[in-house]
Amino acid sequence: MNSIIAIFSETLHLLVESGVYVIFGLMVSGLIRVFLSPDSVARHLGKGRFRSVFKAALLGIPLPLCSCGVLPAAVTLKKQGANNGAISSFLISTPESGVDSIAVTYALLDPIMTLARPLSAFATALTAGIAENLLNKTTEADSRTADLTCPVDGCCDGIGCSAEDHKRHHSFFEKIRHGMHYAFTEVWNDMAPWFAAGLILAGAISAFIPEAILSRYLGGGLLSMLIMLTVGIPIYICATASTPIAAALILKGVSPGAALVFLLAGPATNAASLTVLLGILGKRSTAVYLALISIMAVISGLIVDQIYAVLALSPIASLGRTAEIIPEWVKWTGAAIVLLLSVKPIYNSLRCRFMSILNKIGKPSGKMPAGECAPEKPGCGLSNCGCSSGISREWK
Repeated sequence: MNSIIAIFSETLHLLVESGVYVIFGLMVSGLIRVFLSPDSVARHLGKGRFRSVFKAALLGIPLPLCSCGVLPAAVTLKKQGANNGAISSFLISTPESGVDSIAVTYALLDPIMTLARPLSAFATALTAGIAENLLNKTTEADSRTADLTCPVDGCCDGIGCSAEDHKRHHSFFEKIRHGMHYAFTEVWNDMAPWFAAGLILAGAISAFIPEAILSRYLGGGLLSMLIMLTVGIPIYICATASTPIAAALILKGVSPGAALVFLLAGPATNAASLTVLLGILGKRSTAVYLALISIMAVISGLIVDQIYAVLALSPIASLGRTAEIIPEWVKWTGAAIVLLLSVKPIYNSLRCRFMSILNKIGKPSGKMPAGECAPEKPGCGLSNCGCSSGISREWK
């Protein structure tokens, strides 16, 4: 009983500290959805060995897609003429960062890590994309018509009506309303189970794992980076859910550089998604993708540890200090809102998983309402619903 109370206490603390920032990140992701359509991004990623990669890396940073949800988007980009370098760049920068994970990083970690995370993601994406295009001699993709369907409600295909005509279809407030609905339903439906799992795991780490063990093996240096890389590559965890785990690890003595390696490698790779990448990019491109993620993550981790050392900063002392500017009542309100928003997606996720287990062992499990469960996609480990609802469906 004491163990359960300890985990609950630590998990609740992390939820209270991060709740407001999760809401802020979701709101920004909704605005991105209606004012920067992901389909329109595809028009810029087909030509140029360097320009297309730069655009893909830059535009992937704020998008709130995990390594599972980004795969259908990559397929779309491929079909619309994006070259392999741009696709590799997009596949790295998008899951490694996002407005939601940046906001939570600011809440639970510190300003240095908040800047280091997207900058490292951008540098990694840029390096991998350029390397892929330099190695690939056939980088100029054929020009294809991009999907310009209205991101609000699909009212037009963007071809039969001019941009000026389409501006009159939806008011500014209609776009805002749709963006918020998209963020707090579809985006959060995909994220909520993973975020909850990340909070609980972080609570367990804080409550049980002895500080001496982690600080001994993960306290800094190349070996620490390689260990975290080995842990991060095969598992699936989204960028937002990995943040509280990183905070718990740092509190236990793990160096911020090693934690950054986990934050970069975990969201961008997992065993299942790598098999899908083989079909999208091919063997050589997938090898380049994985190798450069590993190399750049380790380099970024070593640089971050050096920054803390030069500035004589204690990562534990500064951990979560930025969240102190938020009044306590606002924190608790934010946590309550996140909790309420999470009830339905977590329930559906667990129910889908339970039904999947029953179906696999040959026992009847009844039927879910239409649309709630779908065949499991590669990269989805927690539920059968997550990657088929919301973001991925929008980008197919």
